[in-house]
Amino acid sequence: MDKEKLLRSIPSVDKILFFLKKEERLLEHGNIRTTSVIRSTLAEVREKIERGKITATPTMKQISDLVIDTIETENENSLKTVINLTGTVLHTNLGRAVLPDIAIQNLASLGAGTNNLEYELIDGKRGDRDIHMETLITELTGAESATVVNNNAAAVLLCLNTFAQGKEVCISRGELVEIGGSFRIPEVMEKSGSTLREVGTTNRTHLRDYEAAITENTGLLMKTHTSNYKIQGFTHEVEHHELSNLSAKTKIPLFSDLGSGTLVDMEKFDLPHETTVQELIESGTDLISFSGDKLLGGPQAGIIVGKKNLISRIKENPLRRALRVDKLTITALRAVLQLYLHPEQLTLNLPTLAHLSRKKEEIFSVGQEILPELKNKLSSIASIDLLAVKSQIGSGALPLDQLDSFAISIRPVDQLDSTLQELSKKFRMLPNPVAGRVTDGKLLFDLRTLDKASLFLEAISDLHIR
Repeated sequence: MDKEKLLRSIPSVDKILFFLKKEERLLEHGNIRTTSVIRSTLAEVREKIERGKITATPTMKQISDLVIDTIETENENSLKTVINLTGTVLHTNLGRAVLPDIAIQNLASLGAGTNNLEYELIDGKRGDRDIHMETLITELTGAESATVVNNNAAAVLLCLNTFAQGKEVCISRGELVEIGGSFRIPEVMEKSGSTLREVGTTNRTHLRDYEAAITENTGLLMKTHTSNYKIQGFTHEVEHHELSNLSAKTKIPLFSDLGSGTLVDMEKFDLPHETTVQELIESGTDLISFSGDKLLGGPQAGIIVGKKNLISRIKENPLRRALRVDKLTITALRAVLQLYLHPEQLTLNLPTLAHLSRKKEEIFSVGQEILPELKNKLSSIASIDLLAVKSQIGSGALPLDQLDSFAISIRPVDQLDSTLQELSKKFRMLPNPVAGRVTDGKLLFDLRTLDKASLFLEAISDLHIR
């Protein structure tokens, strides 16, 4: 059939709409949306006929199926639940901390209706959203007061803007860090309206360096936790308690960006020690900011704790409104913080600590459950093994420390990188995506964060290898 006849044979928009209505496929997607997609689909069909890619008349059903497939593809949520087997427990690109069940339940309950976010139920007047978190945070940290914004970068920006706009901030040259997404402390200082005053050298900074840098225009003394790297060798840094004494003497507030932030001694879970928020409070640090979705194990948030008079000034800053958290973040964060009231149950109830403290014997057992089914699916094209590997904590926390783990290793028989990349893509494109890491000619699925073998086995039930 020539192109002109093919083009004339294409059904009209109205006929396709009538067909979809008769097939009871129109109501689900609506007349307006479906009509729009039909038009774009027919335009594509005409273009393919003109280019010679279609040489036979498409049936009504073929066009209708194409229309519905297009709508369903467009409707598909681009944000998916991914099985994180990369070996990085707190993976920034995969949403960091997994929320505990209680937080998920509370989110579902709160999201189903209205709430008292800023409403005092007792007197029926407007309230402060911080009331839902502040008492709990101060109880856990020992701080006088607290507030919460949408992430730790926002917390740092807000503290700098509140106390050092138009002033200088003294910070060690070795603490001028850059974290993920090209977030650099010097650039944040510039945006906050404050001026950087570098102190000491990259590897060694002394108290006398801070003392010499202080002027009448100094607004803050600042320490940044170098959570994503370590300087080793001939080094020296000024401890918080030393700077706290200097702060008290000069009446200049001491602000510490703790980064990941933890409320428990990680050594209790056979993990390396990480400075806790409580330790900095006890050292006399005036203001501390830290993340909610890293070691704390909660939603994305920036938590600021410290002296009551200083937190009050932060709350009065108009910038805080632009950075505040919403009802869902408050609900999830409160649920996570409540778990810390029972620290002996944390590894049972908080996924982040459960994954970080998981025993390698348990991980090995999960791997043995997975191996047979994976070999059954892939043995014709790859060798499948269970290997001892090292997991990392991620998100800048304890960068030099790794955790003993086990991983499923998939090595293509042809040893081609193209085969390896295609295999990795097939797992990522499953209805329930599985993300691993490619290294040394192998696709590795680190099992530290896989709670049950059944989760992986269910996901790969849709994996088909030709």
